[in-house]
Amino acid sequence: MSVAEKSSSPQPQASATDSMDSPKLSQTEYRTYNRMAEVMEYYVKISYLLKHSQTQILNVPQHSHFRQTWKLLYEACSNAKRPAQMSIRQFLNTGLTFCNHLHAHHSIEEMHIFPVLARKMPAFQEELELLTQHKQIHSGLEKFQAYLQECIAGERELRMEEMKSLMDDFGKVLWAHLADEVDQLAAENMRKYWTVAEMEAMPI
Repeated sequence: MSVAEKSSSPQPQASATDSMDSPKLSQTEYRTYNRMAEVMEYYVKISYLLKHSQTQILNVPQHSHFRQTWKLLYEACSNAKRPAQMSIRQFLNTGLTFCNHLHAHHSIEEMHIFPVLARKMPAFQEELELLTQHKQIHSGLEKFQAYLQECIAGERELRMEEMKSLMDDFGKVLWAHLADEVDQLAAENMRKYWTVAEMEAMPI
């Protein structure tokens, strides 16, 4: 699977089979079914229900943000040169912020979003595709985070080639996951499992 960054919001993938089996979605229906894919890809606000029916709004970076930050870090490592006007500490803190945000993003998904989707969608069920990718990502992410923390603490010297190697350990699965998750949430896939009313009640 290509790990190239998507340049536009997910669009329904029409096929002859789709046309025969399912009626075409209206614009309103498409927006409803595609909302979770767009939120996951572009926006930063997630709302979910806590106990006692309280709603929590969290500002959590989404996929487009992760791609942008990854590119900044990885290109710097590949070129053995930090971005202009960025100190070593700022560069390391950018990496640590990336790690913390990705941990938070996945934790919210696993606690509040995946369990809802898993009721009908196999890809979100435990030990299958997307949760397995989470585990593979975090295996490398934790080593990457530990390295950055040691550099910040002065326990080791930052070496760009070493940092790049740590990113390579989980980069392929991370980029595949960012694409796979949004593909699963795209309108033409979501309509196979959910009604419009169910989509409107989703936690994001």
